[in-house]
Amino acid sequence: MASASPLTAEIAAVAARMVVEEGLEYGPAKRRAHKQMGLPRNAPLPSNEELEDEVRDYLALFCADTQPAELRALRELAALWMDRLAEFRPHLCGAVWRGTATRLSNIHLQLFCDDSKSAEIALINAGVDYEVGETQGPRGPVDLLTVAERCKPLNEWVTIALSILDKDDLRGALKADSRGRTERGDLTALRRLLQEEAPPAPLLPAGGDAA
Repeated sequence: MASASPLTAEIAAVAARMVVEEGLEYGPAKRRAHKQMGLPRNAPLPSNEELEDEVRDYLALFCADTQPAELRALRELAALWMDRLAEFRPHLCGAVWRGTATRLSNIHLQLFCDDSKSAEIALINAGVDYEVGETQGPRGPVDLLTVAERCKPLNEWVTIALSILDKDDLRGALKADSRGRTERGDLTALRRLLQEEAPPAPLLPAGGDAA
């Protein structure tokens, strides 16, 4: 892969700070960094791969003592929701899957449904409050259901974002990217990650000391 240009590398560095410190998704972070830097409209933006590299560098430099435990807490919460939603073939993607998440990150789950409304019905039957939005799927716009869940280890409210995809979209879903990294994983793969990870240092409760 071609190396990043000095300009896109600079944009990626600014955007990475926004991703980590503000919990922004990659697209909005790149656009805000572009605007903040006062660049011309046609200035190229970094790829997601370039930005992810900068995010990893930023985490290693500034968050090495806290991020592993925060990531594990989010992955454990994701596993809980994937188990609850097992009938919809849930796959974890985004920063929690890729290993760059912090306490400010959303948990992104893709549900591969026979009926696009079946996941909503399941949430209603379980008494779960959710909001309906829209996101881009592999073949166009799809429903996005968002749920707020309290993550006890983090003492934070975390957003669970559920993208509602067709079951046929599952074909090719585990294809690796240009660097051999998978974009998503099922519950079995997530549990394997959790087993393979070295136990991180305990989290300190927000605003207090460890018990």
